[in-house]
Amino acid sequence: MTVVVPTRDSARTLERCLVSLRAQTVPVEVIVVDNASADGTPEIAAAYADTVLAGGPERSAQRNLGWRAASGDVVAFVDSDMVLSEGVAAEAAEAFGADPGLGGLVIPEESFGQGFWARARAVEKHAYLGDPAVEAARIFRRTALADVGGYDEGLSAFEDWDLADRVAATGRAIGRTASGVLHDEGRLTLRSAYRKRRYYGRWLPAYRARPTARSFGRGGTLRRLPLLSSPVVAAGVIVLKATETAGLLVGARDGGRGRS
Repeated sequence: MTVVVPTRDSARTLERCLVSLRAQTVPVEVIVVDNASADGTPEIAAAYADTVLAGGPERSAQRNLGWRAASGDVVAFVDSDMVLSEGVAAEAAEAFGADPGLGGLVIPEESFGQGFWARARAVEKHAYLGDPAVEAARIFRRTALADVGGYDEGLSAFEDWDLADRVAATGRAIGRTASGVLHDEGRLTLRSAYRKRRYYGRWLPAYRARPTARSFGRGGTLRRLPLLSSPVVAAGVIVLKATETAGLLVGARDGGRGRS
């Protein structure tokens, strides 16, 4: 299996990510694709990766560059702020070996970080576990990637949903691993959450135009929040999502103006 990690100024989190890849119970090829980092990212990558490539301008292009350079028959995409459980690669190898019709695997994702809003995010991510409207495959058979052309480089947000759903549309099955991945949110704030979603929102109109675009309704998730046991944190999740929704809508408006 090959693991592709796109980076840009990822020195804070990259070493822990790459250490987790090297700790897999079966060997993996590690390819880091760096987009002109100005911190210590290239040096960290060189210490752990089998191959370090330079590419951009965004993560979809970086991931495509990575999987096309891969030697593995199975390719996983892990972000530089993620920590992979040690059994993921072995589970993936077994799953793909057992089922020729399997196209992709979801890695269950939870999160951690500093402060109240990171705690709210962790509760939100936990509520998403097993929800096919939210989760997206991160591990793919290489032939499936080739058949659909990999990531759509016209999308720099929602590209993970888009790729997973295009692979599923070819008739290939999408499964999931039991072992998961942890996403390091760092010190999350409402301002940073808003700004990130506003940036992502620039690609919302283009994504929604895709025939496989997903709905953004999250009513089921709200019902899984710990309203009785952790009402303050549950309320925080609702505030966080409202803030991010506002950012997406403003970003979509900005993106529409940019194309007009």
